[in-house]
Amino acid sequence: MAACTQAAKKALRSQLKKQIRSLTLEQKKRESLEVTQKLLSHKWYQQSCRIAVYLSMDDEVDTEPIVKHILASGRDCFVPRYVGDRMDMLKLYSLDDLSSLPLTKWNIKQPADDDDSRLDAYTAGGLDLVVMPGLGFTIEGDRLGRGKGYYDSYLSLCESRALMPKSIGLAFSAQMCKSIPMGPTDKKIDLVLYPQGTEPGTIENIKHQ
Repeated sequence: MAACTQAAKKALRSQLKKQIRSLTLEQKKRESLEVTQKLLSHKWYQQSCRIAVYLSMDDEVDTEPIVKHILASGRDCFVPRYVGDRMDMLKLYSLDDLSSLPLTKWNIKQPADDDDSRLDAYTAGGLDLVVMPGLGFTIEGDRLGRGKGYYDSYLSLCESRALMPKSIGLAFSAQMCKSIPMGPTDKKIDLVLYPQGTEPGTIENIKHQ
């Protein structure tokens, strides 16, 4: 069963990557703006003081405006650092701090591996909200990542210490799926935000509370 699930995930990842590549730059900008506006107006975001947000790649909803908004509003912003099979959420202090972060092999910024000076969200009391990337999502909160399991492991770790934050995934229209194969360690997320009128196959847009 596990082998079948992994094979189905691999096939879906390949399909989703093709669909995302088919989006024009203008469409990605437009959809990123719409999804960002949905996030910033959502009550979970507005009520959160400690927010973790991914630093986006070209094939993901752009999070730079979200990072700017968190910092400008005086809240604590945390960003991922991936080292081996572990992901930590470390504090980002300013836009200048963001611009000075080194690039990884994936061409995304993250705190340096040897930077031990930053506040770690997990050891410092947890997070209120995690804004998550993914390759694919369903409206029910099933999520397909890139295969490393970073966010599943992090959410499980938070849950084990009763520090479970709210989780919101951000998606382009091309990333919404009717269904996603889920394994025993895969974590559902609380909410997925995506452009109005999105049709993965054919689905109806849902209203988020």
